[in-house]
Amino acid sequence: MTMDEGGWQPACELAALEEGLGRSLIWQGEVVALFRCEGAVYALDGVDPVAGVPVLALGLVGDSQGEPMVIAPLYKQRYSLRDGHSLDDAGLGVRPWPVAVRGGSVWLPLSRP
Repeated sequence: MTMDEGGWQPACELAALEEGLGRSLIWQGEVVALFRCEGAVYALDGVDPVAGVPVLALGLVGDSQGEPMVIAPLYKQRYSLRDGHSLDDAGLGVRPWPVAVRGGSVWLPLSRP
């Protein structure tokens, strides 16, 4: 689904996302972690898959050999911001959300495609 097909809404202002930091929001009943890293915006499920609590947005944001990533704050697993795969354990991962920036706003789909 593209933005032009409908089904997307603004989730927050781009200015609310600071470079190198995450923010959480409740979107369609789910916790979504938004990150701004090197000018790009990423969205992942906000629940740490190991701890089972919504703290992923509190993790450290950085880069691992060119891969933008977040380090989960409790058990320190690293997850790709691009697609949510674990950089440490092939059995772990978090679901990514499609995200777009348009007109100074960050947009998310109303339902996960």
